[in-house]
Amino acid sequence: MGCLGVAMADLGRLYQDGEIIVREGDPGDCMYVVQKGRVDVIANFGGDEVVLRSLGRNDFFGEMALFERDVRTSTARAVGQARILTVDRRTFLRGISEDPSLALRMVKIMSHRIKDLTGRLAAYENPLSEGRARGSPVPGDGARQRIARPGAAGPGLQE
Repeated sequence: MGCLGVAMADLGRLYQDGEIIVREGDPGDCMYVVQKGRVDVIANFGGDEVVLRSLGRNDFFGEMALFERDVRTSTARAVGQARILTVDRRTFLRGISEDPSLALRMVKIMSHRIKDLTGRLAAYENPLSEGRARGSPVPGDGARQRIARPGAAGPGLQE
């Protein structure tokens, strides 16, 4: 099995419903993989909480911290009980060394996320094109993106 441990379901930390996994503005040096349960990724815009993405089994978040070592740009909160695996930079690089296709799968997922957020931002900035009032919520494309190894337990990234 790869370093992200789709089969290592008992290694992650168990979070309870509503518990914060990472908080917007906190320093970051690792990413996370949802092993079981659900996680909402949330940002604060002018005092309003906006759910950017809902994640499930094998989805990952916080990956920007592996590359930029900056503060977190969003908050991740458990929805119900969730088991989350922490992956530090060293473990991540070891995983890519063992399976270079892991990097490609992650880049594809990150690309889909950028495309989704760009579309949502464009709809927010141009409300007449979508028939919405400026500032009203913009739904995501609902695409579920996962990092499971092809053939491993759980679904893989679907194209």
